[in-house]
Amino acid sequence: MSEAPDKLRIGVAGWDYKDWKGKVYPEGAGRDFDPLEYLARYFDVVEVNSSFYRPFPARYAKAWLARVADHPEFGFTAKLWRRFTHERDAPPTGEDVAAVREGMDALAEEERLLAVLAQFPWSFKNEPAEREWLAAIVDTFGDWPLVLEVRHASWDEPETLEWLAERNVGLAAIDQPLHENSLEAVVRPISPVRYFRFHGRRYDTWFAEGRPTHERYDYLYSEEELRPWSERLREARADATAKAVIAITNNHYQGQAAVNALQLKAWSNGGKVRVPPPLLAAYPEDLGAVADEPLEEDPAGDVPAQRELFE
Repeated sequence: MSEAPDKLRIGVAGWDYKDWKGKVYPEGAGRDFDPLEYLARYFDVVEVNSSFYRPFPARYAKAWLARVADHPEFGFTAKLWRRFTHERDAPPTGEDVAAVREGMDALAEEERLLAVLAQFPWSFKNEPAEREWLAAIVDTFGDWPLVLEVRHASWDEPETLEWLAERNVGLAAIDQPLHENSLEAVVRPISPVRYFRFHGRRYDTWFAEGRPTHERYDYLYSEEELRPWSERLREARADATAKAVIAITNNHYQGQAAVNALQLKAWSNGGKVRVPPPLLAAYPEDLGAVADEPLEEDPAGDVPAQRELFE
């Protein structure tokens, strides 16, 4: 009898980054290079970020599944469309719901949808109108493994946590720059899905106006900062009530998310891991101690690139 898949899944947020060429991806990768399949060789999960900006249709989901078909334990998480989290001037329509469900359901039907992340801004506070809005989301999408990412500390109170737990909605533990009344990086084991997200700690650019977006995520965690999280991941994995434990690094600039995700993977599992050769060459001091013997060749892959399906 084969062993059950490891409940601990560690990966990165997104895969279509131009600055990853030569850092994460091979410098000379041609048009036949598929970044999604490439990442599936080294990670357990990827977070779909483009779904925050627009829903993805079923044909996209099916194409992604085809591209990772050789990696049966690889999974996806996806952000909920911002129409449901940030654009709250009017309730979403039935058409809005249908658009989101089309792609998400296609992943869920193949048992590849590990979680759907409802990410709200700091301004979304634990007040009556906001609780009503959240309840509508849970009622609408509660058949998916939902995880709530909130930034305001008002949500971390017993009655709210109990309400979420009764509905199997998780609360993400987020490592990020903090300011007044920000939710700290708490771990609340209230649902079968435990979700950890790492945004980096760029205090100087996180709250700055008019700066390039990538500067918010230009951060490489040190071992001192990151290693304690591997212990928390092991504790979550050992918890019999946890069905899935997911860690996503979002400090994506220059491939730093991939570096930290591989470190977490190695430290959480107590062994070395495969590392993309370009990444090892770019970050030898950070990855040298956790990298398994690199392959003599690291083929770019023979899955035809589908550029229109990139995030």
